[in-house]
Amino acid sequence: MPRIAVVKKPLCNPEVCGNYLCTRVCPVNRAKKDCIVRSEDNKVEIDEKLCIGCNICVQKCPFEAIHIINLPEELKKAPIHRYGPNQFALYNLPIPVFGKVVGIVGINGIGKTTAINILAGVLKPNLGSYEKEANVNEVIDYFKGTEAQLFFQKIRDGEIKVSYKPQHVDLIPKKFNGNVIDLLRKADEKKQADEIIRLLELEKIREHNIKNISGGELQRVAVAATVLKKANLYIFDEVTSYLDIKQRLKVAKFIRELADEKTAVIVIEHDLIALDYMTDLVNIMYGKAGCFGIVSNLKPTKNGINAFLEGYLKEENVRFRDHKIKFEVKPPQTYKREHTLTNWPELTKKLNGFTLESKQGELYINEKVGVLGENGIGKTTFVKLLAGVIEPDKNKLDLKVKVAYKPQYIDSNSGDMVMVVLQNAIKKYEVELIRPLNIKPLLKMKISELSGGELQRVAVCSCLSQEADLFLLDEPSAYLDVEQRLIVSKVVANVVEKRKVCALVVDHDLLFLDYLSDRLLVFSGEPAIHGIAEGPFNMEKGMNALLKELEITLRRDQESKRPRINKLSSVKDREQKGKGKYYYA
Repeated sequence: MPRIAVVKKPLCNPEVCGNYLCTRVCPVNRAKKDCIVRSEDNKVEIDEKLCIGCNICVQKCPFEAIHIINLPEELKKAPIHRYGPNQFALYNLPIPVFGKVVGIVGINGIGKTTAINILAGVLKPNLGSYEKEANVNEVIDYFKGTEAQLFFQKIRDGEIKVSYKPQHVDLIPKKFNGNVIDLLRKADEKKQADEIIRLLELEKIREHNIKNISGGELQRVAVAATVLKKANLYIFDEVTSYLDIKQRLKVAKFIRELADEKTAVIVIEHDLIALDYMTDLVNIMYGKAGCFGIVSNLKPTKNGINAFLEGYLKEENVRFRDHKIKFEVKPPQTYKREHTLTNWPELTKKLNGFTLESKQGELYINEKVGVLGENGIGKTTFVKLLAGVIEPDKNKLDLKVKVAYKPQYIDSNSGDMVMVVLQNAIKKYEVELIRPLNIKPLLKMKISELSGGELQRVAVCSCLSQEADLFLLDEPSAYLDVEQRLIVSKVVANVVEKRKVCALVVDHDLLFLDYLSDRLLVFSGEPAIHGIAEGPFNMEKGMNALLKELEITLRRDQESKRPRINKLSSVKDREQKGKGKYYYA
């Protein structure tokens, strides 16, 4: 059986574990062979040829830094790329299909960005020999007899030109100085800048400095710059980050229309509704985060997403998750006056030329309320009012309950250790929070060392570990992968149910909120000018209000029961709109 050993170097701490504990407990080492040795960086290194897979070092390592993994039998080939000895390995690649949009779905740390960096030519694959890069002819030979062989032949012969939007759009202002229009003119090989600016609704910010625009605006500028380049393969890594629901659907529709018989598109995306809406086919990526990743065969989008939720690849006969992700058809919640936790009167708040108005509302014990609306419509302002961070202009607000608040933007500059920040959670909520949110591997890291997704999980954990009656969570799904989003929703639901409290959750992922919410608070109005908060409504009424404005309808997938967007003007779409039922009952 093929086997790899992975050492997560940041977690390896020989001084604290007792002077290289793993080297002393390894049976092969004790037989006077050098299976686990001290490396040049004073961490440990494992000889995979000598390793017998006993897993004693894995069990004894107090930092969970060592992983010995038996790979599936069918992985007879070397990886397409490996970062170094005892480091991450990627097996296979997603391959573009001309005329189609191909999606990639998988958890964080599974190699999605590595795979598309190889396709985009940003990373040269080494075919598992990390001492040297492979040349293009070696890669062609590696994929002999597959679609990938033809793709790399076309790359070699200059028949494919790639335009690539990377994941971290927040790096753009650090690399480019100037206005939005300057950046787009510089990228504009097609001479279509004005048309793309109109399609992506960038007219209002075209003269703004790149350093002064929001994350959602920056994301759309990055998409515009990508498609303005002359290419026949467009690659987008996490295209919905920072975008609100309306923008997500517009960008998804825009990307879907890029594909034609001469153009291929590849998209990495964690928002399953957006992924479903914009793609024709998907590759599932599975394996073990930070250790290895495998790319599945191409599947039609509907079947692929359902297989991902099932955790089982039928054609490959591979189970990559020990549980299914299930969506349930929930009957409308009914509450009585005695279940009321708190309420608020009509509220008004003016900030920098923006006015928020909220109608009176109430929250109940043991409920999860989702908050929906465009960016700049006042959702965060409203949550800050409830949290007591800012005061309303009209009427005093006294919720008469204890509130815990996770803000939208999390301070990542702290030098504190995670274990210090989460002392309360470690003492009281090991089972409820630490385990499901997978916090243990982060405990000995500093807040400033965490990735976006890690920081988000720590922030959610910190908020939910407080003693409170009302939990306010602003965009808790940001930076999280599909599985982590659904885990967070389960954790929130469990906290609400066990402690008999209430959670108010602001988010842009419709699937996440559909999975979590009992009722919805809906924001409408004109972004950056005037926002109106109404509700909370039951799910059907709240979703109908939002979806009618978006001019889309949702149905449930028959197999997985997940929400899916109906094709515009399809029989189902026309039927639901005719009945005024934009959201499945």
